[in-house]
Amino acid sequence: MNSAQHAGLSQTRVTLALATLFLGTFVLGTAELGVIGMLNLIADDTRVSISTAGTLVTAYALGLAIGGPILAALTIRVSRRLLLASTLAAYLAGTLLAVLATDFWPFIAARALTGSLHGLFVGVAFTVAVSIVAPEHAGRAMSVVLGGVAVSAALGVPLGTLIGQALGWRGAFSTVIVLGVVCLAATVAFIPPVPHPGVAGIGTQARHALAPRVLAVLGLGFLLFASQYAAFTYIAPFLEQVTGVSGGLISVFLFAYGAATALGVLAGGRFADRAASRTLIVGNAVLVVAAGMLYLVGAVPIVVAALLIVWGGFGLGVVPSLQYRVVSLAGPGRDLAATLPASAFNAGIAVGALAGGWAVASYRVSSVFLVSLTIGLVALAVAWATRSLKPPPLPDRPQAPIEQAPIEQTPILQARSLPIIMKRESHQHRDLSRP
Repeated sequence: MNSAQHAGLSQTRVTLALATLFLGTFVLGTAELGVIGMLNLIADDTRVSISTAGTLVTAYALGLAIGGPILAALTIRVSRRLLLASTLAAYLAGTLLAVLATDFWPFIAARALTGSLHGLFVGVAFTVAVSIVAPEHAGRAMSVVLGGVAVSAALGVPLGTLIGQALGWRGAFSTVIVLGVVCLAATVAFIPPVPHPGVAGIGTQARHALAPRVLAVLGLGFLLFASQYAAFTYIAPFLEQVTGVSGGLISVFLFAYGAATALGVLAGGRFADRAASRTLIVGNAVLVVAAGMLYLVGAVPIVVAALLIVWGGFGLGVVPSLQYRVVSLAGPGRDLAATLPASAFNAGIAVGALAGGWAVASYRVSSVFLVSLTIGLVALAVAWATRSLKPPPLPDRPQAPIEQAPIEQTPILQARSLPIIMKRESHQHRDLSRP
């Protein structure tokens, strides 16, 4: 029996709540990435160049990386369910503004706004997911939230592109809004009340969320994504020029990669619960080997296909462990810290893409995997160096008799309080104590 059931939640209610969070991140992920497949349609309709239309991706990423943590800090005292629903409602309103925009620059502003709300939503979704499951299942709950993003990349984006070609880009975004309204209704119906953390103000949250131990793991996340996207950004020309596949076959290779990322995220949650630090080291080592093999045998299609599946599965399979480590190491600042990995990942994507672009311009397209391997080796060293980092000591708090009561005797108001923190951090200590 898990903590959610002790707090009066049935397993069915927990499952419906997690499914709602999965749907929410799927909707937002599709809205974020769907633009990539419709840039030409948007450019023609708004009378701008393709390169200018590409700034829609940049605006969204900057909003997510910068605006998400800021909004999280400003709303730290708001009930998590209320914040989740209101954030999703505001996101849908911002997307509607983009659909109704007759000029390009209001579209840019709407994308920056929705990117910020996306960052906030994901952070709150992590908090809610962890709050309704037992501490030993925290990693799996996080992987459900991340799974929505992974599935949106694997399925949502291609489907969105098809809808865009049939109904126009406004029709595609309108479809996302309709699906978002369904998710909003499910949020109101199935997400249980989850209070704000109540353990610290903005200053204390920031101090713990930005502590050196947390920044070190965020740096690892930055390096991991820089390593992957130094090569993945240029995977299509690599497949065409080195592997010798073209046309529809490239889509097949990319679909295999995308499906592997979705499965990797969902499986990665279990490994995060068992040994997050070890998962980061092993996963990173596999990515380094895969990058090296892709460089050496990139001309053999069947081997490349198999390596892309491994690369995709481990590439996002380590993300639940990264999220787990960041939240655990932040201690009282965990609610703000939950929004920071997305910022580190997006920064890593941007830098990795630049590094890969330099390699393509200076050498040949296959050299992107040498860049990926080099950054990956640095990331592996950081993963090893951070393996022994531990959460901060538990703060002294009043009303000890209430907080020390067994979790079985506490209502949901205390389900996010000290007993769960103690159990979760104790579990992480056991993880960190392993070789």
